[in-house]
Amino acid sequence: MGKNPQEPVEALAIDTHCHLFLLPGEPRAAVEAARRAGVGTIVCPGIDPASSRRSVELAESFRGIFATAGMHPHTASELDARAGAEIEELLANPLVVAVGECGLDLYRMKSPREDQERAFRLHVRWSRDFDKPLVVHCRDAWEPVLALLAEERAERVVLHCFSGDVGVAMECAARGYHLSFAGNITYPKNGHLREAAGAVGEDRLLVETDSPFLAPQAVRGRDNAPSNVRLVIEELARVRGASPHHMRATTAANALAAFPGLR
Repeated sequence: MGKNPQEPVEALAIDTHCHLFLLPGEPRAAVEAARRAGVGTIVCPGIDPASSRRSVELAESFRGIFATAGMHPHTASELDARAGAEIEELLANPLVVAVGECGLDLYRMKSPREDQERAFRLHVRWSRDFDKPLVVHCRDAWEPVLALLAEERAERVVLHCFSGDVGVAMECAARGYHLSFAGNITYPKNGHLREAAGAVGEDRLLVETDSPFLAPQAVRGRDNAPSNVRLVIEELARVRGASPHHMRATTAANALAAFPGLR
């Protein structure tokens, strides 16, 4: 017998930020485990030309995997003409659905701030030139990140691993940015993240694992994996008083809006 047409279809989750190339073991195992956990799509962000190219190779190898291309702020000083040309070449590939990850990290400061800002501005211009969203890394830098995005008139922005408070969240949502929440929303001390996730409109919410980093509290201490995005979805659902099914469907629809190349 066929399915009742009125029976709700189980939405597949979308992990909007997972570094498959950094996971231990074969990527295939992580992808297959994610499929079994109900994850239909994974965005694999590049952090330099080599990893961006590897992300494209993974996207070419597995259905439902997509790449981004860019230079992480940690290595912003290495963004010379050659590296820029490599990234631009990758950005022309339709399997590359976003520019980045890029941004400012004023916590670790592995590249000087002026190099980070120069690279960040270039990524904003690439986002405009290639008509692709911008995946932004921000650590201890909300004021300068938001100022630069406003200066450069960035429009299609995904704030990866959102770490701000309610005030920052509301400002970002008012600008039309998407806020992507990771496993650290489950950490007991991160009440400000739960408050932020509960305050913004649900159309601004995305979920990610940032694998292999930031494993949710239930599996903390282990390498994170894209299958764990369900734990982020469950926490968002709890915070917002929604069902996990609703939150999974909502964040998946939001991901398709934030990353049109996933369609």
